[in-house]
Amino acid sequence: MLLRDLLAVAELRLALLTGDDRLDREISGVLITDLPDPGRYVSGGELVLTGLMWRQEPADSERFVDALVKAGVAALGAGDARLGLVPDDLVAACRDRGLPLLEVPVEVPFGAVTEIVGRRLPGLAGTQVGELRSALGRHRRIVAAVAEGAGLDELFSLMASELGVTGAVISASGSVIAGELPEGHAVRLAREYLAAVRLPVVAGVDGPFTVFAVDRSDRAAGWALACRGELDVEIGFELASCVAMERTRMEEGRRVERRLAEQLIALACSGAADLSELSARLRTCGIDAAEPYVVVTATAARRNATEGPDPAVLGGQVVEELLGRQVVAAAGADGSVALMPLREHGTADALAARLRERTALLSAGLPGTRVSIGVSGALTGPSAIRGGVEEAGHARRLADARGGGVVTSDEIYTHVLLLATVPGDVRRSFAERLLGPLFDYDRRHQAELVRTLGSFLECAGSWNACAERLHVHVNTVRYRIRRVEELTGKNLSSMADRVDLFLALRAG
Repeated sequence: MLLRDLLAVAELRLALLTGDDRLDREISGVLITDLPDPGRYVSGGELVLTGLMWRQEPADSERFVDALVKAGVAALGAGDARLGLVPDDLVAACRDRGLPLLEVPVEVPFGAVTEIVGRRLPGLAGTQVGELRSALGRHRRIVAAVAEGAGLDELFSLMASELGVTGAVISASGSVIAGELPEGHAVRLAREYLAAVRLPVVAGVDGPFTVFAVDRSDRAAGWALACRGELDVEIGFELASCVAMERTRMEEGRRVERRLAEQLIALACSGAADLSELSARLRTCGIDAAEPYVVVTATAARRNATEGPDPAVLGGQVVEELLGRQVVAAAGADGSVALMPLREHGTADALAARLRERTALLSAGLPGTRVSIGVSGALTGPSAIRGGVEEAGHARRLADARGGGVVTSDEIYTHVLLLATVPGDVRRSFAERLLGPLFDYDRRHQAELVRTLGSFLECAGSWNACAERLHVHVNTVRYRIRRVEELTGKNLSSMADRVDLFLALRAG
């Protein structure tokens, strides 16, 4: 069947948008897909029909059309059910690459196009056409439901009833977003998702699951679709595209919430707003004026990366997923900031424990990404926001200095915070100046002056306690400490000198 013959079918009302000089192309078959790269499923000569679910940004159109041209398809048919029109960027991409583009009206089912092509292609039996029509009908019902606003729960219901596919959408931190899956299974599948070199991957968790990436989000903040059984890859990609469409829709609503949170935090930190205005904005963000909450700050950085997502933005996305999307995180210059009510976790320590558990999963699965999170103490009322942001920020910077993880406010009111604020080269220089002679002596004489000094300070200067800890005679401890004093020029009976050596040991 020629492309011009298909356009001549009046009942389809197809409109040619590009390629009027290529109407004599032969159509060998039809493929309906919303995969970002369907090239592997076409062999050349097909008419590809798409609902445009793969398009999240204009640049996606060039990537999609490039894949089709490379595969040698005859033409592309775009439905306008999702966007209400065929976007200009897709028209331009097809025109520039010489690919005929047809607009399929919203009221024309893709199945009708497929049926007409099937009737005119030689060798396609009636039973094959019927089976294809039935499969297309199931696919179309799912796609149409999602395009019309069906949520994830409805999508999973349709997946089960129309395709017999069950499973769940999970986050990278192992929480179940939609569907049904035991928490332990979700955590194990999240590990498989994070560790996979390529997706999809088949993972064995109480039977096989096929795990697909939902979209092109950074994997640390990504979602995965885990379907029971070894699912056909094309079906899985189509379903993952449906989930991605719903995630995009959900994200639109969260942008408004982020703006409100940004405004609240900016006003609170500026000190320019009165308490009544801050109280009103706090309630708008879902926290009652008398309700306890904590401030959580976060960054997520790829080690040695010169490009990629902003650490503050990615940190905000990660912390939102770690907290089950119960909060929104406002990205700032020094990290993202979120206000988390304690109504579910009870205490700041319990919340921090949950964050540590989930952050450890990310760190193990993505060793190249450093997630640093700071948690303030429990706060109440709008006047505490500014101090909470500062407190959580100090904790987050301490976590970053440690190489990532979760730090609470309890840990920052110590010498550790002071050391964390000192540049690394200054800390190393300080430690080297005081302790360098001891390390040199230990290397030359196989002595243990550094170890003895550390134990002596930890034992609060007790000769006997230090000797017991090191399993040596007390006179040995006295001799070693004298050598420490001689080599460093410090007097360990002086509190100031003890502090200097203690900090040097911690700074190195």
